[in-house]
Amino acid sequence: MRMIEGKISLRTRLFLAMVILVFTACIMILVATYFQYDSESESYNQFRMERKEKQLFSQINYLVKKNNLFPLNADNWSNYKVDFESVRSILNVDYSIFDLNGNPLYTNFLPLKIIANGYRIDKKIIQLIDSNPSKRYIENNIDEIGKFQSSYSYLLDSGGNAYAILFFPYFEDVSFSENELNTFLQSLYQIYLLMLVIAIGIAYFISKYVTRSLETLRLQINSTGLLKKNKKIYLNNPSREIDSLVKSYNKMIDDLEKSAEKLAKNEREQAWQEMAKQVAHEIKNPLTPMRLSIQNFQRRFDNASNDKNKINVEEFSNLLIEQIDVMSNVATAFSDFATLPKAQLKEANIVEITRRATEIFEYENIIFNSKNNKIMFPLDRTQWIRVMTNLIQNGIQSVGTEKKAKIKVDIDDYNDKIMISVTDNGVGVDPALKNKIFEPMFTTKTKGMGLGLGIVKKIIEIHKGKISYKSDRKSGTKFIIELTKYLNK
Repeated sequence: MRMIEGKISLRTRLFLAMVILVFTACIMILVATYFQYDSESESYNQFRMERKEKQLFSQINYLVKKNNLFPLNADNWSNYKVDFESVRSILNVDYSIFDLNGNPLYTNFLPLKIIANGYRIDKKIIQLIDSNPSKRYIENNIDEIGKFQSSYSYLLDSGGNAYAILFFPYFEDVSFSENELNTFLQSLYQIYLLMLVIAIGIAYFISKYVTRSLETLRLQINSTGLLKKNKKIYLNNPSREIDSLVKSYNKMIDDLEKSAEKLAKNEREQAWQEMAKQVAHEIKNPLTPMRLSIQNFQRRFDNASNDKNKINVEEFSNLLIEQIDVMSNVATAFSDFATLPKAQLKEANIVEITRRATEIFEYENIIFNSKNNKIMFPLDRTQWIRVMTNLIQNGIQSVGTEKKAKIKVDIDDYNDKIMISVTDNGVGVDPALKNKIFEPMFTTKTKGMGLGLGIVKKIIEIHKGKISYKSDRKSGTKFIIELTKYLNK
């Protein structure tokens, strides 16, 4: 394996990790198999014990009822020893019966513990039986005959009353299960050994394949840059992990392209702002003295005797003043775009502020709709009114003179969103120009510099919102503003 600067290569690490993983998995499966088998064996023996005990209950109660062995008396019960022996022979189990005080009624097997207690059940055991809700007590015993479980439980009459204590020893026959387990484990050893050999071979080829793909990815990443055209990676039949890594890289390339576009856009906006400042400065400086000069010139002809000359001078002067005002408005628009003041966000009723913006126009065909009268949102009142007036004015101007403008303003309140729409019945936006509508200097109108929608977008982004539009050449344009609640808090 190739070593770099004394460090283990990724290929070697992958190979060793996969081998160790497979080996560890085999060991864990073997251990889990053993314990599972042991648990199943224990559950089976417990079930077998309870089944035998239930059979004993049934047979003993039948003999007691049949022969009317009440009241309990050892001498009386001894007359029916053959019957109790037959139960022992049929069920192939050992058992003994004691009265409620622990005295023997019938016995065929007793552990040393009971024999040492004078063939009587210890009072502590009787107390344990009585205190248990199931009226049953089980203990593990080990003596010279081996390991076994002892079950002490009450025998009940037809009325559910205890009349005697059944002692039932259960000996587990583990010889067969142990042989079966050993045979099963030996088979597993052989299978897992074969699996380990196969896994080593697979690990070798997988590690080689994975590192080959990673090497391709490494070379491509090294050639990636922000300000250059980056290529995406395409691999034939990559693994899921490598495919995920490649997709992440390709997504990074897309993000880099978007970042580059955003950077270029920001640079263009900065250039526009600098240019706007310069243009506004260069235009506004001579306009004021020009306007004053024209007005002074106009006053000189106010007392002129020639009415015709007076009218001509007045018309010419008004025309010049109108053009100066147009140039001043253009300069103001440039200045506003370049020096948009910092937003002063304060909690306010956006419904009321928007309604006031619509009332500025005193235009009968502006319709305002809102299901809620109060929706609180942090915003700059002045800038928000500017957004709405720009959109409404844009809608009115888009209609032209052929028909009457109709503007509809809607506000919808959702769980975490506020949706505001401004809809007009104008000529719509040409689909070929859809990517330019919010750019400075773009306009479809015959008047204006096309800075309004650029300012609108900028203000909405300051409020951490989004603006989009839907347009149809027949029905008009619908601008949609999306604001996220709590985002500005």
